[in-house]
Amino acid sequence: MVSAGGNLQPWVRLRPVDLARPHGLSTQAVRNYEEAGILPAAARTESGYRTYSPLHAQALDTFLALLPGHGHPTATGIMRAVNRGAAEEAFRLIDESHAQLLEDRRTLSAVENALRDLGPGAPEPPGGPGQAPGQAPGQGPGQAPDHGPGQTPGRAAAPTFIGPLADRLSIRPATLRKWEAAGLVRPRRDPLTGYRVYGEAEVRDARLVHQLRRGGYLLEQIAPLVDQVREADGLAPLEAALGDWRSRLATRGRALLTGSAKLDAYLNEREHGREPEHEHEPERE
Repeated sequence: MVSAGGNLQPWVRLRPVDLARPHGLSTQAVRNYEEAGILPAAARTESGYRTYSPLHAQALDTFLALLPGHGHPTATGIMRAVNRGAAEEAFRLIDESHAQLLEDRRTLSAVENALRDLGPGAPEPPGGPGQAPGQAPGQGPGQAPDHGPGQTPGRAAAPTFIGPLADRLSIRPATLRKWEAAGLVRPRRDPLTGYRVYGEAEVRDARLVHQLRRGGYLLEQIAPLVDQVREADGLAPLEAALGDWRSRLATRGRALLTGSAKLDAYLNEREHGREPEHEHEPERE
C-alpha cells in the first residue's frame, strides 16, 4: 500500500475487514469509527458497498495511536477535526491534553511536597494537638474566638474542626464526612459539644486523601494506603504509590509523543496525497 517513494497508493481498495484485522477489531467497529467521523467517509459503489483506501487505514492507525495518551473522547475529537479540515481545533485539543499532563505532574509534585511537610521534623500544622479545642490560632487565654465562614457564635474557627479544615483544603465539609464514612479520616468527637475534632494524625490523613484524590486515585484505592500509613505510623508506604504514579505519567507523556508522530504523518498524507479513485466494485463486506 506504500510506494517506493514512501507515499500511500490511493488506488488500492480495501474492505472493512482489511482495516479491522491488523488491529484485532471487528468490521462493525470500523463502520462505527467511520460513522463517528474518526475515519473519512468511505466511498460507495453503485451496489452500496463501502470501499476504503490506505488513507482510511492510516486514519485508523492514527486514532489508535492517539488513544493511550488522550483517551477516547479527545482522540475522537482530534480525528473529527482533522477529517473536516479543522486542524487548528485538533491542535487545541492536543494542547489541552499536554496541559492536563503538566497539571498532573504538578499535582504529583504537590503530593510529594505534602508528604515532606508531614514527615519527621516538619512543622506542626495549625490546630495541632497543642491547641485546645475552641481556641483559634494565635488566640490567647480569655480572648474571644475568631469565627470563620459558616461558624455560629460560640464555636471557634479552629483548624481542628470540620469547617476550618474543609476551608484549608478548599473542599466542602460534606466531602470530609464522606471520607469519614469511607474510613479514610477518623476524627474524634468532643465529649461536651459532639463536634468532630481533627488531631494531628487526622489532619495528616485528610491532607493525604485530598492530594491523592487530586492525583486521580479512587477512594477504594486510597483506603489501603491510609491504613498502611496508620499501621506504620509514617508515610513510607506511599513511596511505592508515588513511584507508580510517576511511571504512569511518563508512559502517558511518551504516548502523547507517539500519537503526535502518527498524526503528523496522517496530516502530511492528507495535504500532499491524492484522493483514491473508485472504478471497480470491491469485494463484498
